[in-house]
Amino acid sequence: MSSSSETPHSQAAPASGPLCQWHPWAPWVAPFALYMLILSGDSLVPLSPTVNHWLRLLLVAPLLLLCSRKLVSWRPRNAIASVLVGVAVFVVWVAPDALFLGYRSHWLFSNSLLGQYDPTQGVSAAGGPSFWMLRIAVSVLLVPVIEELFWRGFLMRVLIRNDFRQVAMGTFQRDAFWITAALFALEHGAFWDVGLAAGIVYNAWLVRTRSLADLVLAHAVTNGLLAAYVLGLGRWEFWP
Repeated sequence: MSSSSETPHSQAAPASGPLCQWHPWAPWVAPFALYMLILSGDSLVPLSPTVNHWLRLLLVAPLLLLCSRKLVSWRPRNAIASVLVGVAVFVVWVAPDALFLGYRSHWLFSNSLLGQYDPTQGVSAAGGPSFWMLRIAVSVLLVPVIEELFWRGFLMRVLIRNDFRQVAMGTFQRDAFWITAALFALEHGAFWDVGLAAGIVYNAWLVRTRSLADLVLAHAVTNGLLAAYVLGLGRWEFWP
C-alpha cells in the first residue's frame, strides 16, 4: 500500500463552482443521481438507446467536471495492481454464465423483485460501430467515475459518520463495508451475485489503497473488458 493517503482534509476541498456548493453531499452524489434519473426516466419517456446514451454523456459529464473534478487526486498510486483487480472482477462477472448453462434463469436471479433475466436483452439496441463507441465511452470513461464517487467515495464514508468529509478515504468499518457492497449488488438487478462479489472486491481495494483513483481505474478496466466481451461474443445481455 502506498505510504500516503487521501486525508479527510483533502476530501473537503470545495467543488469547482457554486452549482454544487449548496450541500456537501452534492459533488459526490449529483452526477450519479442525474445518471440514474436519465437511466430510469427512459421508462417514462421512451428514447432510442443512442439518444439516451448521448443524454447521459452530454448532461452528466459536464456536471461531473463542474462539481467533482477537484474532490480527490485522480492519479492512481497502484496502477498495475489496480488493472489486475479490474481483470479479476471481469472474470468473476462473466464466469457463472459462461460455466453454467441457464444459471441466471434460476429464481434467485429472475424474480419480481430483481427483474427477469433475458438472454436476448439488449439485442435490439446492439446498434452499429458509432453506437458502440458511444456506449464504450459512457461505460468506461463516465460510469466508473460517478459510481466510485458515490458508492465508495461518499456512501461508504457517510455510513460511518454523517460529516463524511472527516472520514479518511478507505476507512474500514464493518457495517459500512457490507451495506455498501449489498446496495451495489442490488443496483445490478439479476446480476446481483456478481455485483456483490465486485462490490466486496472494490471495497477491499479501496481499504487497501485508500485511493479513489485506483478504484476508478480498476472499475474502468472491468467495464472495458466487459465491453470487449459483449462485442466479441454478442453477449448483449451484459449491456442492458
